[in-house]
Amino acid sequence: MIGYLEGRLMKKEQDRILLLVNHVGYEILVPVVVMESLAAKEIGDEVSLYIYFQQTERQPKPVLIGFNLEAEKEFFQYFISVEAIGPLKAVKALNIPVGEIAHAIESGDVKTLKQLSGIGARTAHKIVASLQGKMNKFALIRHEKNDASEPPDEDFIQMVMDVLVGQLGYKTTDARQLIGQAMKRDARIATAEQLFDEIYRGQRE
Repeated sequence: MIGYLEGRLMKKEQDRILLLVNHVGYEILVPVVVMESLAAKEIGDEVSLYIYFQQTERQPKPVLIGFNLEAEKEFFQYFISVEAIGPLKAVKALNIPVGEIAHAIESGDVKTLKQLSGIGARTAHKIVASLQGKMNKFALIRHEKNDASEPPDEDFIQMVMDVLVGQLGYKTTDARQLIGQAMKRDARIATAEQLFDEIYRGQRE
């Protein structure tokens, strides 16, 4: 089973790319939020993606779905466990960042979930009922934006603390502990995004 691919970009379409890996071209479906992160990539550029591999008796043709982060792939596997959401519907649904979707699920924000492509009120309530209580670690995921004009984080530790406590409901002492452990594991962390990623990795262990 294919779990990760790294190669050269051969082709970009609205919802998929063609990736050349060791002289083999792989057609990979990508959600909108992943495609946005590939916007600056040109034909011939190196691209690496975590792959969700889908093949069943009812659907014998293999389908590859690509993600920038392993955390996004894991979230996707939870997402398709919800009744009436299959992989192809889920790919189209992920049109806002995974971290925002996870936060909406944890907070029961059906209004935000209804913004997902193809997700109505009934399915949004099913998503909350099925996944609430399991999404906190995914709410840590920060969407990468290819925006060179975006200013660097000045006090990224405080930013992460504010999100953990103010948005995700962690106690201040617990948030400090998570941040401290993450910084201890990787002293090279220099941005809020890197810190969120390291905290997420720590949550998985």
